[in-house]
Amino acid sequence: MDIKPILSALGRHRVAAALIVLEIALACAVLCNAFFLISSRLELMRIDSGVQESAVGTITLNGCDGCSNADLNARVLGALRAIPGVRAAGAANSTPFGQRAGYMGASLDQEGKQWAGVLHFYMADAAAIEALGLRPVQGNPFAASDFQPIDNFVPSDAPVWVTRALAEHLWPGESPLGKELWSGAHFRVTGVVDNFAVTDPGRSEEGVAGAQWSVIVPVRDDAQSGSYVLRADPLDLPRVMQAARQAVARAVPEAVLDQQQSRTLSELRERYFRSDRAMAWLLVAVIAAMLLVTALGIVGLASFWVQQRTKQIGIRRALGATRRQITTYFQTENLLLTGAGIALGMLLAYGGNQVLMHHFEIARLPLPYLPFGALALLLLGQAAVIGPALRAAAVPPIVATRSA
Repeated sequence: MDIKPILSALGRHRVAAALIVLEIALACAVLCNAFFLISSRLELMRIDSGVQESAVGTITLNGCDGCSNADLNARVLGALRAIPGVRAAGAANSTPFGQRAGYMGASLDQEGKQWAGVLHFYMADAAAIEALGLRPVQGNPFAASDFQPIDNFVPSDAPVWVTRALAEHLWPGESPLGKELWSGAHFRVTGVVDNFAVTDPGRSEEGVAGAQWSVIVPVRDDAQSGSYVLRADPLDLPRVMQAARQAVARAVPEAVLDQQQSRTLSELRERYFRSDRAMAWLLVAVIAAMLLVTALGIVGLASFWVQQRTKQIGIRRALGATRRQITTYFQTENLLLTGAGIALGMLLAYGGNQVLMHHFEIARLPLPYLPFGALALLLLGQAAVIGPALRAAAVPPIVATRSA
């Protein structure tokens, strides 16, 4: 089909054509970035915590004046282990999706010249490691002598496990076993676990990239207190957790039980990602609204043009134009407008992503999202114009001629 007549007709309606192009461009920019943000949130929400969440719960206490670690742990862990169904219970400074604790900057050399990043240091006793179900896929389990007291914040010299993601980040292509870390203290890597998410994946200083940058440090069972993990059968865990909260409140009446943190890991995950789910649904609503407005704009403009061109359509029909040719004319016209809008929209999408990167630390928009958004709008535009195009093709030549 010769597009010169189409371009000529569009030239006589510059304002209307420009408005629909800008509407499509805005929709394309919003669509591409919204799809990317939704995909990023969904990917983060699927993060593997490294723990069987349905089998693990946490108990957290706030304050216990005059209590020593050994006394507090003896009372709390004694109460937890006495509950029928508890398989293991120990002390750990936190868990994935739990309270933020244990972040420290680390380096690969003692002088601090080779920056390793801000890592999360989990400190757990032997019973807590058992309750969490952590096992090294490389290296060796911790020996009894590896569990040490805490000197200030962490043990002064300790063997540690790191996650596979952190090992690949720090020593790409190398075996991490035997490697060293410094963070005011000295650590030697003796094992690697597949996954163990930080307490706040995606929201830590290192962002999504550091979601698995965890270091597991073995400490003595009296090295810390106030935060505990327990393990039970998944089907029995809700009952066990209810009994655990009651038992700990009785065992340590002088301490305050943190009801928000004393939950199963499944509940902590659900609460942690609540805002991400809300944002994803909000973006879905924005996408739906943009697509609806864009489709209505295309339908309205095409219907207006059909009404304005009734005479021309009738003349073309009288000269032998088929219904298919009339329909193709309007679809081609819409294709040109949509194409122009998409081209401009891709530039806006990229520019908008740069603004988001600068102000909200959003990742760079991957290029595949641009053609994906373009295709969605292209199909929408062609679908939206079908109705007006079919009405134009249905105009009888004689009626159109008499209306002149």
